[in-house]
Amino acid sequence: AACAHARDYINLPANDFGPFELAAAAQRLALRFNAECRVTVGGDLAAAGYPLVYAVGKASEREPRLIDLRAGALNAPRVTIVGKGVCFDSGGLDLKTSASMALMKKDMGGAACALALAEMLLASDAPIRLRVLIPAVENAIGGGAFRPGDVLRSRKGLTVEVGNTDAEGRLILADALAAADEEDPALLIDLATLTGAARVALGAELPAAYSQPEEIAVELRELGAAECDPVWPMPLWSNYDDEFASKVADCNNVSNSSFAGSIIAALFLRRFVSAQRNWLHVDLYGWNPKERPGRPVGAEAHCVRSLYRLVRRRFG
Repeated sequence: AACAHARDYINLPANDFGPFELAAAAQRLALRFNAECRVTVGGDLAAAGYPLVYAVGKASEREPRLIDLRAGALNAPRVTIVGKGVCFDSGGLDLKTSASMALMKKDMGGAACALALAEMLLASDAPIRLRVLIPAVENAIGGGAFRPGDVLRSRKGLTVEVGNTDAEGRLILADALAAADEEDPALLIDLATLTGAARVALGAELPAAYSQPEEIAVELRELGAAECDPVWPMPLWSNYDDEFASKVADCNNVSNSSFAGSIIAALFLRRFVSAQRNWLHVDLYGWNPKERPGRPVGAEAHCVRSLYRLVRRRFG
């Protein structure tokens, strides 16, 4: 049922499922399981310490939001899930082509999968302190749009030069990951339709998984094979860290190279997570381009079932 809900959210057209509707879905989930759900909206995001989320979403008439859902005993192990909630991605001022934009209603697939995973954990009464953080935005074009060359300060304090406005997902995730990191969770998971490079490397059916330590992604691969919900471990290759160097900020949001795009995006996110953190990043597609048994053309809740097994194995 949780996976079906995720598919429904991804399949809905963007005019029917924007940041407001995504937040409403999280609030319904919270109400169902007597959880807490706070939503920070619009200009309040900057004051609340989410400047990158606000910068990416402020050009749209549909105000950006930060969804923060919490449930479970305060003394239970903390598991935090972060989901990328770009409800439509035009590319911003670095505008996508029409072909590249056609499926961008699914750019909130990470958020949909995060809610599905949360639903499974809540419905099964997993013995954890669950937190779900979803930055929900529309990457639009307008007078308030952020620009190539802008230098933005993140929640963590690191400054980011915008090399390309179409690499907006990693910006909003950076603020959410920094917020999650502040609470020292036992396990931090982020889910995102982050890069086309991951699809070039692994195709539509196989999400790319990065982790520190790397054993987490290896464990997830094993569970995914057993669940017929596969992922594939990829390396956080530190030699590529200098690929997004900037002369005017702590880092750029993109690399000058066309190589290793998925790895470089993961390395960017790693800058916003403590070095000792148990962290898992999944770069997924959220879509089935061809018919398969049980998986019709359209939205897919990638690796939700395997992630559920991972959490339950680790925390009971």
